[in-house]
Amino acid sequence: MLPLTMADFKNKNVEHLNGVSPSKARALWEIDVRTVLDLLTYYPRRYLDRTNQAMIADLEDGVEAMVMARVHSVFTKKIRGNRTMVTVTVDDGSGRLRLVFFNQPWRGNQLEKGQEVVVFGKPDLYRGQQQMTNPVVDLVGDETGRIVPVYPQSGKAGINTREIRRWVDEVLRRSEKRGIGDPLPESLRARHNLVGRHEAFDTIHRPESMTAQYDARNRLVFDELLRLQLKLIMRKLVMQKDALGICHDSGDELVGRFVKSLGFPLTGAQRRVIHEVMKDMAQPVPMHRLLQGDVGAGKTVVAVAALLTAVQGGHQGALMAPTEVLATQHYLGVRSLLNEMVVPAPNSLLAERPLQVALLTNQTPGAERTRIQARLGAGEVDIVIGTHALIQEGVNFASLGVVVVDEQHRFGVEQRAALRAKGSNDVLPDVLVMTATPIPRTAAMTVYGDLDVSVLDEMPPGRTPISTRWARTPAEESEVWDQVKAEVGRGRQAYVVCPLIDESGSIDARSVTDTYERLQAEELAGLRVGLLHGRLSPAEKESVMNLFRVGALDVLVATTVIEVGVDVPNATVMVIVDAARFGIAQLHQLRGRVGRGDQESTCCLLAADAVGVAAERLRALVGTTDGFELAETDLALRGEGTILGERQKGRTDLKLASLRRDKNWVKRARDTAEELLDLDPGLERHPALRCEVELFLGDDDADYLMKS
Repeated sequence: MLPLTMADFKNKNVEHLNGVSPSKARALWEIDVRTVLDLLTYYPRRYLDRTNQAMIADLEDGVEAMVMARVHSVFTKKIRGNRTMVTVTVDDGSGRLRLVFFNQPWRGNQLEKGQEVVVFGKPDLYRGQQQMTNPVVDLVGDETGRIVPVYPQSGKAGINTREIRRWVDEVLRRSEKRGIGDPLPESLRARHNLVGRHEAFDTIHRPESMTAQYDARNRLVFDELLRLQLKLIMRKLVMQKDALGICHDSGDELVGRFVKSLGFPLTGAQRRVIHEVMKDMAQPVPMHRLLQGDVGAGKTVVAVAALLTAVQGGHQGALMAPTEVLATQHYLGVRSLLNEMVVPAPNSLLAERPLQVALLTNQTPGAERTRIQARLGAGEVDIVIGTHALIQEGVNFASLGVVVVDEQHRFGVEQRAALRAKGSNDVLPDVLVMTATPIPRTAAMTVYGDLDVSVLDEMPPGRTPISTRWARTPAEESEVWDQVKAEVGRGRQAYVVCPLIDESGSIDARSVTDTYERLQAEELAGLRVGLLHGRLSPAEKESVMNLFRVGALDVLVATTVIEVGVDVPNATVMVIVDAARFGIAQLHQLRGRVGRGDQESTCCLLAADAVGVAAERLRALVGTTDGFELAETDLALRGEGTILGERQKGRTDLKLASLRRDKNWVKRARDTAEELLDLDPGLERHPALRCEVELFLGDDDADYLMKS
């Protein structure tokens, strides 16, 4: 009799289990548990060690704790604003604890006198009695075991941890005769000190000790990560095998001339990454590379080198940016860098001509758009820079050789794929996707596992470090505006960024329009202040941005429309209003708009009411300007969310593995996947493992990841 496979569990619906009535089945569907496999991989979110649980009498004010107690009384009443307050008293023999739930009326029906519950929260002393406000509560029933697994449960769906545990027990009991199959070779398990698959599932749900539970978790974490890495690498191998690319000229004549014309030396990281890009582009398979670089690390130079590599062989390059402002900024910068560059032109009198750079956005006038499209189709434009206008119907290339996508996370999957599809004769152009949002290495290895990753981890010389301050009081905020005026008095400029365009009744934050009017009338009266936000027309945005670029405005009050790409070296102060409303990555991007010249620059965070995670974010910003260090902090504070970012749900979401907590296992899974596929590219010698990869990661998931 063959052992049970994951497919066997997936093919059996939960309705086949004892006690799963039609109503319970519907409730399980609410928490995405439809098959026995879903139930088996619905892991406990924590464990209560009955030998080491806290007693109510020993609780400390302000210190999170978990206790197991019996419900003594339940009382529900209406309070001001048509809200509900449910007060529950629980007792564990050592003392009583009051639980208060605001606006959770269903708690009055969920909790009944005599029930045994696990309560997790932070106790405080209120009117002489210990109290927890809105704690997490799990119904567990009478438990005599030493380790009690506590599952995610839904009061709304009507599912509690005791029921889930009973159904999981039934699955494990009915699996004992055949056992649960293990797709990993014994030698591989031994090398990584991994327990068997059956033991792992049994122990994760019914641990005899916390040590055993850790061992079980490690095995199942490795399984999740290995499947994901195998799928990504297998799809990449297929793409390399089947896709036809362009073997670009490996000489560096144009790139060499460009580097010499810069007037400053490249960093070691820039030289290394340009070499990686040019080596990729010389191969007969399409390049698929992610370029990570912190704000100001010099990604544009690498992008231009990639574009010139294509042009050198008679092909064209395209750079797509997410906004009109950023596309225009790139166009002005690239045109300036390549101002005197010439390219071969065998049919011309001098056998060479100036390199042609064009800008194509939705703001481009109709006649100019038609002219640029005709010249692109005829091969007379070497490099085109634009927004999503580049992928519209009618935009065709004579020979598109490389696509550079800036701030790639801001584009939809289909937009990125559409630009790549502009290649001709079934030949795919090389693709370089860039981001200034640093991604922790383990996350990059997982989310972008199909991409080759290059990192610019050196800053060019001459970039002045940015000091960051957090203004928490009205007096400190007043000092910030004095600093802005002082910098303008020295001939410098400043940004002021707000989270909202207009006032909002539901969000307590200052709007950009009100801030602009107030600053003009009060704190910055007498200065030349401009306003920039997303509701302005493209022409209005570009007009305001140009005034700021040439120094006709002292202060630019804006929304996050200036978050990426805007380059004004004379700007030395960045003021972020209501900074607690922004995430770490966004704050770091905004801060990067200053410090782009040789003058000392400052970022001022205005946030009087930041507490908790928001305060941690601001402390992190004050503490470091290292984007990769901030990315790790962000991952720790925010959690990793879904791996398939833009999809709300995906079968590849990691149920147990954590990119932050399991860094070591991410690396082990990646190395193991590469090792297995080097010897067995189709996993023909590991059919059970191949079946699991296809079961958990269907082609639609893989297609999504590859298009990303």
